[in-house]
Amino acid sequence: MHDVIPIIFALCIMGVGVDTKAFYSCQMSRKPTGELRRGWTTGACATAACKAALNALFTGAFSRDVTITLPKGEQPVFPLAHTARGDDWTEVGITKDAGDDPDVTHGALIIVRVCQNDTGIEFKAGEGVGTVTKAGLPIGVGEPAINPVPRQMMTDVVTEMCEKHDRKPMVTITVSIPNGAEIALKTWNGRLGIVGGLSILGTTGIVRPFSCAAWIASIHRGVDVARANGMTHVAGCTGSTSETVVQNLHGLTEHAMLDMGDFSGGLLKYIAKNPVPRLTIGGGIGKIVKLAQGAVDLHSSRSQVDFNALNQWCNVDVSDANTALEAVERAGDDLAVRVAQEAKKRVLLQLKNANIQVDIVVIDRAGRILGQAE
Repeated sequence: MHDVIPIIFALCIMGVGVDTKAFYSCQMSRKPTGELRRGWTTGACATAACKAALNALFTGAFSRDVTITLPKGEQPVFPLAHTARGDDWTEVGITKDAGDDPDVTHGALIIVRVCQNDTGIEFKAGEGVGTVTKAGLPIGVGEPAINPVPRQMMTDVVTEMCEKHDRKPMVTITVSIPNGAEIALKTWNGRLGIVGGLSILGTTGIVRPFSCAAWIASIHRGVDVARANGMTHVAGCTGSTSETVVQNLHGLTEHAMLDMGDFSGGLLKYIAKNPVPRLTIGGGIGKIVKLAQGAVDLHSSRSQVDFNALNQWCNVDVSDANTALEAVERAGDDLAVRVAQEAKKRVLLQLKNANIQVDIVVIDRAGRILGQAE
């Protein structure tokens, strides 16, 4: 579960500020010591490649690097990693640098080919860039998975360069990512209905190292897609084992499975405002105990099981247990059922009386269901 990103984190995932989940990107890997180095989104790289390719198309020569202006005014410089030309086109590749963020698109080559046309500014998906196939994303069905902000950034570059060289702003922009289809398998694009490759993402152009915002934003996009496609039952799970159990238990499709991970609060807050008729939360006993005790972030570094409080839910002393699973092994599955019931109460409180039917599924590490609250 934690080896996916953009999107998420990367997303990942359309509409997120850092790549995932594409997907990517809030992986729970060890955080390096010292100051973290920021990076650049696929959208920023595509914009830089677009500008350099247009410059070569209009002047006949490729530069060594290119400078762009990001939405908040930053002006990063990108070295050109690839150049090519044809009779009526030029293309430039920029190597994606995600800084210290564990982004699956780090090191990917973002290639933009430009040529003039007779219609206006248009975007095409080349090799390794996905196509939108489901409603609910900020890009229409059938369109290349190029997020609105990168589209606007490249449109601004076309306008700027065409004015500078006295050309009409009529340009076809084709974005490609070699091996993008393979990289996309590590992201959540498939669940969001983005097929064939990665998304071109970013709202600021900057990847913030180890930011979890994109993971949460990707959860939101999953809810949006589910609602737009008329789904009446979705599920958020803490890991791949619980996800498989819940999906099989309820016969849910892949698109109904939301990548909640540790971010129960991020899911519940959003779905309270954007309700789906039925929500299942599934997870291991340790994570669900923390949810039942009021945690909204279930990661081990940010919340802990209160064993004294857990002790009040059973007739056996579990206050000195090392893990929640050990506590259940001592007290029996009745404790897991109580945990599920208490977790359901907490979830309903966080949903703020939204008209959503909730059930909780608690499992052990082998995937056996220990308790449910239906």
